[in-house]
Amino acid sequence: MSHHKPLRVAACLLAAGLGCQALATELVYTPVNPAFGGNPLNGTWLLNNAQAQNDYDDPDLKDRSSAFAGTTALERFSNQLESRLLGQLLDNIGNGKGGSMATDAFLIDVIDDSGALSIRVTDRATGQVSVIDVSGLNP
Repeated sequence: MSHHKPLRVAACLLAAGLGCQALATELVYTPVNPAFGGNPLNGTWLLNNAQAQNDYDDPDLKDRSSAFAGTTALERFSNQLESRLLGQLLDNIGNGKGGSMATDAFLIDVIDDSGALSIRVTDRATGQVSVIDVSGLNP
């Protein structure tokens, strides 16, 4: 009876294998990185992970940030106001008007002579004068 036992086991395994279907699907690779065809919404996540692992400190970045750290709110306001007033002065050229403006650092004179524009910038600290001439403007 012992030689029939392995045959019975083999017959049971064969019958079980024929009665069941094997289920499988095709494996499809989907990239994660959007640079290689992955989902674009993964880009921010990947960048944040890379920056979290980056332990390099850029010395130039510290130098640039220290230049802006020293400005006060009053200095920033003064710079914005000077920019706005200089923009208004240059806008007046379109109306045929000249003008001048004095700041702590510069004296600016704008002269419009029938389409020939002359801008004279004088550095108060050094006395150096720069003249910018533009021709061909519509008066």
